[in-house]
Amino acid sequence: MSNLICGNLVDVFSRRIFPAEVEIRDERIRRITKIRGNMKSFILPGLIDSHIHIESSMLSPAGFSALAVRHGTVAVVSDPHEIANVAGVKGINYMIRSGDSVPLKFYFGAPSCVPATDIEESGAVLDSKQIAELLKRDDLYFLSEIMNFPGVINSSKSVLDKIKIAHKLGKPVDGHAPGLRGHDLDKYINAGITTDHECINLDEAEEKISKGMKIQIREGSAAKGFDLFYKLIDKYPDFVMLCSDDKHPDDLIKGYINELLARGVRNNIDVFNLIRAATVNPAFHYKLPVGLLREGDPADMIVVDNIEDFRVKETYINGNKIYDEGKILYKSKPVKFNYRFQTKIIQNTDVKISNEGGKIRVIEANDGQLFTGSLIVKPKVEGRTVVADPARDICKIVVVNKYKTSKPSIGFITGFGLKKGAIAGSVAHDNHNIIAVGVDDDDLVKSINKVIEMQGGLAVTSGKITKKLQLEIAGLMSNMDGEEVALRYLELDNYAKNLGSSLSAPFMTLSFMSLLVIPELKICNNGLFDVNQFKITSLFTDSDFA
Repeated sequence: MSNLICGNLVDVFSRRIFPAEVEIRDERIRRITKIRGNMKSFILPGLIDSHIHIESSMLSPAGFSALAVRHGTVAVVSDPHEIANVAGVKGINYMIRSGDSVPLKFYFGAPSCVPATDIEESGAVLDSKQIAELLKRDDLYFLSEIMNFPGVINSSKSVLDKIKIAHKLGKPVDGHAPGLRGHDLDKYINAGITTDHECINLDEAEEKISKGMKIQIREGSAAKGFDLFYKLIDKYPDFVMLCSDDKHPDDLIKGYINELLARGVRNNIDVFNLIRAATVNPAFHYKLPVGLLREGDPADMIVVDNIEDFRVKETYINGNKIYDEGKILYKSKPVKFNYRFQTKIIQNTDVKISNEGGKIRVIEANDGQLFTGSLIVKPKVEGRTVVADPARDICKIVVVNKYKTSKPSIGFITGFGLKKGAIAGSVAHDNHNIIAVGVDDDDLVKSINKVIEMQGGLAVTSGKITKKLQLEIAGLMSNMDGEEVALRYLELDNYAKNLGSSLSAPFMTLSFMSLLVIPELKICNNGLFDVNQFKITSLFTDSDFA
């Protein structure tokens, strides 16, 4: 039995828009027929996110699907790096099982950096042998981002072995090389790494394109690069893809890749090049079995009101209508995942810092960016301890190892703007220990302990009031539906801002303060980390220079 869909068909390959009738039979497009008449809606290929960590939505893959398809996304290229760092292969298998329970097409990769570094504690290790076994599987499509770019440049055998395995099996290798230029970039590319989503500026992006890399323009909840890089789409239409990398649920409810298409149109980017960046380019690069609105293709398509704001009316995957004017047309059941923290609750004395004299290093957080600065300041001292100084926007930052009971790591950070209270969470890239920022030790400890009691989640505390969101799946995701998670997350986000935070996404920014592969100063369970020197550094210093 066939199904007919009529509308203005947007043919990305011929760069034409014409009234058409699309006949679907046996999950594929059997025939496209040009017709007469004035069509009000437009038919497009389904949209693809070329790089995302589903875990950062705080939703299971099944829960994520219900929000993504309403915005016309039919497929995602996903790195399960976050849960792999917590639970290894068991975590990867969970993501695949959950993804298989819904129509959205999930194309997972084998995480290349588990752990991301050997500097901090993680929940798992995936060596070259395990990567080889993973990449042999038909349900893993690529080697995920090579964040250890110093390892590539310095010819680390363990890193290069993983890349060679992917090449041997004919699977692409994703990159992650912020600021890499010149000879070092040549070595990185020559190793066979083909994409990057971490460019700092246009010059860097264009150098990478000139040397054969595909650039993924990222617009997530924390890192936002579309306004900086969108001009690449018309200039290099075959070398650009769109991605989110990380997307919080409150943002995902508002829009997704379709939102970037609308912004591109408003900035006078060619509509065919825009749609190509969100469909053809990722499908071809990753060799994805996703339909591109051609006869014989899987019937993966969307119907939109217009090609200015791209409001999605209908979404089809494999010929099945799964979304229709505000309604999700399929059901899914939660996939269980058992995981427990190995740490115990902490005490106020665990987060005290004795004054050692001199000055202190302070992490400088930047709104909307993963990069941090490094400052040297004179600390505020009360008695014999160094304390937070909200008058100067200097908060205390704490990392607690969730994989074993050990002494917390403590530092200081500016940029959060908290005037009182504390926020904490078990989402802390890349190894996902517990991380917290606050101006009051009592509130810090309460927030951290609430996360431990929940066995994962987010918490905001001020005095006797603590608001929480449980993330029971490895401390990263929830089995609640997307709207409920978004509502609870938004409540915490607003409370953090009411406590003074000036950040657009305080919890997302917090989660990246332990990301040791993005410069400049970060913190992990073993202390402050100087990314430029790639080593642990001291909190106290006699120097005046960061």
